[in-house]
Amino acid sequence: MIKVENLSYSFPDKELYKDVSFEIEEGMHCVFIGSNGTGKTTLIDMMLDPKKYLYDGKITGLENKRIGYVKQFEVHDKACNTTVFEYLNEYFVKLLKETEDTCAMMAEAENMDELFEKYQSLLDEFLALDGEHASTNIYKALKDADLFEKCDLPIKDISGGEFKLVQVIKAMLMKPDLLIMDEPDVFLDFKNLNGLVELIKTYPKTMLVITHNRFLLNHCFNQILQIENCEVQQFIGNFIEYNLMRLETKLENRQIEKQQDEEIEKNEQMVKKLRATATVIDSASRGRQLKARVSYLERLKMNKIKSPFLETPVYDIQIEPSDSLEEEDIAIKVSDFGVEFEEKLLEKVEFDIKGREKVAIVGANGTGKTTLLNRIMKVANDSVAEKLSENVDNKNFTGKIEFSPNASISILSQTRDDLEETSEDKKMSGGEKNMYQVKEVTSKKPNVLILDEPTSHLDIYAQESLEKALKEYNGAVLFVSHDFYTIATLADRVLLVENNSIRQMSNRAFRKMIYSKHFNKDYLLLEQKKKEVERRIEQHLLKDEFSKAKKLCDELEEITEKMTEIR
Repeated sequence: MIKVENLSYSFPDKELYKDVSFEIEEGMHCVFIGSNGTGKTTLIDMMLDPKKYLYDGKITGLENKRIGYVKQFEVHDKACNTTVFEYLNEYFVKLLKETEDTCAMMAEAENMDELFEKYQSLLDEFLALDGEHASTNIYKALKDADLFEKCDLPIKDISGGEFKLVQVIKAMLMKPDLLIMDEPDVFLDFKNLNGLVELIKTYPKTMLVITHNRFLLNHCFNQILQIENCEVQQFIGNFIEYNLMRLETKLENRQIEKQQDEEIEKNEQMVKKLRATATVIDSASRGRQLKARVSYLERLKMNKIKSPFLETPVYDIQIEPSDSLEEEDIAIKVSDFGVEFEEKLLEKVEFDIKGREKVAIVGANGTGKTTLLNRIMKVANDSVAEKLSENVDNKNFTGKIEFSPNASISILSQTRDDLEETSEDKKMSGGEKNMYQVKEVTSKKPNVLILDEPTSHLDIYAQESLEKALKEYNGAVLFVSHDFYTIATLADRVLLVENNSIRQMSNRAFRKMIYSKHFNKDYLLLEQKKKEVERRIEQHLLKDEFSKAKKLCDELEEITEKMTEIR
């Protein structure tokens, strides 16, 4: 068991944890959630290397444990000719060779005690990792991740999302007692995300993961650790059940809080009357009565219920275009676009985006959607309609990209690298940095937004706030996303990049395709219903309509049970 007891830690200008305690039982698949900047990654780093930090409290249970760590970003070597199988097998090959070499040295050594000890250590390691069945285990993991057909491909030829899954498999093959992963889902396409879900579900040992991915949260974990306001709340159960518990607790607390508010109001009125009387009648008994009542009122206020984990963080995101385009105006027009890089990547791509449309570019990793978006961004930054016929970074572009003459364009790119220089706070988390960029981009009052993975690294509440703001935005939006929920919520149309071109489809057709290929339709429809019920509960709680909220909580419990069965 891993135990964190009474942990407190602060940066010079920010308190992160105050008397935090939690424990993770062996074999649990635990997820860290919480608002951006609350210290999730720092806490994991503290568990990995506690000697780096000066903190109060204790972290125990990790002594002599094998710990695996999958970082948020791994460098994908585009020059590596090693195949996927060889890459995953290289440690076992190295270990076996070292064992055999040591054995050979023992045959010729006069004093072989030291060599025998080394040989035994290497052999123990090989057996502990099930090295005898390494090939079988690698093939099985690749099959679970739906990457079996990539087995003999060079590492340089697989996509970034596929490489991320290979990193997860590599960490799992080392059979760590605790596997820690920091946002392993970032930029995974739908197929790769399903592969990650299967890998997590089949991993038999303890796991601790940071993620904001709503699909992953709903399907993979049986313990929740939420960090907010320097505190950690622990919940044994899945994320859907956790949300139900939060709303039911919020309802109970709001009822108690209303009673407390009424009691405080009543006593404030009494104190007011006693003060008024005390100024007229100079009486010791009146003074004692006033003092007692004031003391009681202070205790009421001090004991008023506090629920740092129940209130949804509010992100104020408003996007107001300075001059909106007309609904039928063509904001962006792409004609006969093509790109060739060693071989043809895209050809004969044609589409336009109207002045109020929200359009998503979607496709598997490696199909060219980011190349297309980046080219549109470059033309937008050049502020001219561009007829393309040039070679850039060994890519040959053809075709034409045009913008409305009345377009004022703002761009969110994942390749921006100037944030550290322009931001006052150089210790922001990935999500805080992304939110900083979102606010910077939207503050320019554009009437056309071009966004690359706008919800990446954002916590759940920030994702939903941004989706709502973009939905209400009175301008054109073209965006790339791997997040099903963002696409389903926001997009009027979808541009599916496949077979070297694009296929245009409605949001409904896109969802139907996703249901048939990747996700369970019944589950996602139930989830849509769940979100609507949760929204209505929150509305009733704001109006103190407790009986209506309670009835909806009962309905939500039934939906949650059905979702858990499907999960």
